[in-house]
Amino acid sequence: MTRASLEKQPHEVAAMFDDVAAKYDLTNDVLSLGQARLWRKAVAQALDVRPGERVLDLGAGTGTSSLPFVAAGAQVVPCDFSVGMLREGKKRHPTLPLTAGDATRLPFADGVFDAVTISFALRNVHDTDAGLREMLRVTKPGGRVVICEFSSPTFKPFRTVYTEYLMRALPPVATAVSSNPDAYVYLAESIRAWPDQAALASRLQEAGWGKVAWRNLTGGVVALHRAAKIGQ
Repeated sequence: MTRASLEKQPHEVAAMFDDVAAKYDLTNDVLSLGQARLWRKAVAQALDVRPGERVLDLGAGTGTSSLPFVAAGAQVVPCDFSVGMLREGKKRHPTLPLTAGDATRLPFADGVFDAVTISFALRNVHDTDAGLREMLRVTKPGGRVVICEFSSPTFKPFRTVYTEYLMRALPPVATAVSSNPDAYVYLAESIRAWPDQAALASRLQEAGWGKVAWRNLTGGVVALHRAAKIGQ
């Protein structure tokens, strides 16, 4: 299996990410035209971790997304369901406590994290709403979540250009730089099918999160959603 379907069977998606692990970070930098690093900085600023806090970084892949939290003095647990990604991450960052786990059945006790974050991986969770509820379960009362995910550009002419890039330009670029270009066709399709900013905010509220808000990055190509665990 080299390309998962949009039904997102977990074993298919995991196998797909296993396949692209070695070049995944490089490919993302190329395909995002260098924006991926800026988006990671925005996540770190939004989560605003403090020394000693416990942070769960879901969909962490090779662990690159966890490094800013480590630098801030937090105790970070990078978690991903792709063993191939985790294996690659262990080569690069041997001190990170990389952990295998399914976002819909997290291997952690209730209320153990001060903050939870997931970047560009929520749309690959086969049951998004179950994943949002699990994030809430493992977060302490008063804790917070930051979700960084592709979204819907706010300027209609740009939205059209962006969609054309995803479906026409992205596959040949991926062919040049990725070990599995079919995986990036799936990723482009999953971005197009993903809910917009307001719809994801509603799903966060339905999962039990409070103080839900979002802000757009790069004209809405990406959105940062923030929420807090209230009174539990």
